Amino acid sequence: MPDLPTLSALDLAALLASRVCHDIISPVGALANGLEVLEEDQGEEMRQFAMELIAKSAKSATAKLKFSRLAFGASGSAGASIDTGEAEEVVGLYMEGEKADYTWQGTRSLVPKNRVKLLLNLVLTSLGAIPRGGTVAVTINGEGEETTFSLRCSGPKARVPGEFLDMLNGTLEGDMSAHAIQPYYAILLAKEAGLNLSATVDGEDVVLAAQ
Repeated sequence: MPDLPTLSALDLAALLASRVCHDIISPVGALANGLEVLEEDQGEEMRQFAMELIAKSAKSATAKLKFSRLAFGASGSAGASIDTGEAEEVVGLYMEGEKADYTWQGTRSLVPKNRVKLLLNLVLTSLGAIPRGGTVAVTINGEGEETTFSLRCSGPKARVPGEFLDMLNGTLEGDMSAHAIQPYYAILLAKEAGLNLSATVDGEDVVLAAQ
């Protein structure tokens, strides 16, 4: 695994918080807009539009919060395990608001939390590999502490996200940003879990793997 730029605990926490806020601000803002429409316009058509916007935005915000809680949060004590069924549930909710679809294959089991957090972070990275949409095929191999996984990203002009590739190659330049912190955190999780990350091009697909 590559050597990464050193960040203080405070900088890492601040950048991760910025990343989570970036994901949440859009549906929360739309929710506020829907409430403003309800207050200002009493027409039935606009009221119906506002209620649909509120319902959609609340669902999206909830999905993103549940996903972020598992992907970035403490998720229990230091040695805790997470059910991969719970991970699949939050991925499914999150993906409802994305351009890409997903498939999930593997035996359900309790897996050390850092491996599950890594899996969820690689799901986020995979969406950057297919920005125009497509399919992310998640495959979980093994069970429990021996669990590894791969994600095959299929879509128009699929490519390995540049910052993730630079980090894997140890060639990242410039200051760390809130956008780049997510793949940075994924690599930290892989190191902590004792797994090696790879990102390869297979035909027209991109394959992300943690083994």
